[in-house]
Amino acid sequence: MIRINLLKPETKEIKEGPPAGLPEYRAKKGPTLGNLIILLLIIALAATYFLQKKAIDKENALLATAKEEKSQLQYVIQKLDEVNRQKSSLERRINLINQLKSQQGVAVHIMDEISKCLPEWVWLTETSFNGKQIQIKGRALSNNLIADFIFNLENSPVLESVNLVSSTQKTSRLDEYLEFGLNAMVTGTQAPEAAAAQPQKTKQGGKR
Repeated sequence: MIRINLLKPETKEIKEGPPAGLPEYRAKKGPTLGNLIILLLIIALAATYFLQKKAIDKENALLATAKEEKSQLQYVIQKLDEVNRQKSSLERRINLINQLKSQQGVAVHIMDEISKCLPEWVWLTETSFNGKQIQIKGRALSNNLIADFIFNLENSPVLESVNLVSSTQKTSRLDEYLEFGLNAMVTGTQAPEAAAAQPQKTKQGGKR
């Protein structure tokens, strides 16, 4: 009897490997141009950052020094302003004192001149002097005496523009009298020595 095997005979797959005794070789790829450019950019940015940081730190140090110097200078300026204010105040006081001294001599001379102009039975109750104008208040026994007083003042070398402001009749227990008010302008052109050198009219001081 004849048997025929129709099945495919079993075969074993054999993988071929590298020849024995030869070392394994793998291809290695080097760095590309893009990677080199990125690396250079990173290095450049890092260098720029450190340079800018160094410059900023230097500017901050200069700014801090300038602020400190400004603070010290501001203190000096404040002290200087205070000294200038004190100096200005002292100068104003000195000028005022000198002005008062100069006016004091003029006022004394004017009062002396007014006293010389007083007729008998005319006396003063108040006088005020503001540097150019003088105001006079007084009492008299009659209008004629007030008119004489005004005439004498008008002929004074240191007074001008004499005006009668008021004249009021007053009555007391003992007698009757007139209260009057005058104002006059100081000429300002007559020095005390020059006025004293001019001839004076005969006038009598007012004594009651």
